[in-house]
Amino acid sequence: MEDMLGPPLWASLATITAVWLITVISPGPNFLATAHAALSQSRRAGVLVAAGIAVGTTLWATVSLAGLGLLFQTAGWLYAAVKLAGGAYLVYLGLRTIAAAHRRQAAAPSPTGARLTGRQAFRRGLLTDLANPKAAAFFTSLFAVAVPPTAPLWFDAAIVALVVAMAGAWYATVAWAMTAGPIPALYRRAERAIAYLTGAVFMGLGVRLAADR
Repeated sequence: MEDMLGPPLWASLATITAVWLITVISPGPNFLATAHAALSQSRRAGVLVAAGIAVGTTLWATVSLAGLGLLFQTAGWLYAAVKLAGGAYLVYLGLRTIAAAHRRQAAAPSPTGARLTGRQAFRRGLLTDLANPKAAAFFTSLFAVAVPPTAPLWFDAAIVALVVAMAGAWYATVAWAMTAGPIPALYRRAERAIAYLTGAVFMGLGVRLAADR
């Protein structure tokens, strides 16, 4: 028992925290999905997207500890299939965002347009996170380097809880920040242009994901 929190495990925890913190705050599809939902819908929608991302992170971290990353390395066709599916979803999401902005421009409705239900917002966050199978490779590499091979099961569970909590907290903060102060008013002034840009970025990320080797 006295070795449960010994130096190797503390060092492992510190390494994972530092690397994951840098990774999770780096802008990417998850950030874009959260910010866009919060700005174009509501803070609640953004938080629900963040919740979906947290669940996706739970799945990727858990299956990575179980060896999915190694499976992707040995079964290249499976990794390619998941990568293509994820890229296709991001492209679809981008096209849908652009199409919605175009319809709003043609019909000149209320600025917010069609509302996402809570379930739709959560699903968008979940699918956006799961669209990137590189997460499995990332977690597998990080855990292989930072987690001692003799680490107990409770430590693996603690690591999963840590990365999920950090992801959920960060993206919930993004949702809150995007709906605070003057940001919503600034967004309304250029809503359509931002929607077009957001859709284009989603499509670009999807193409890049699908084409990356």
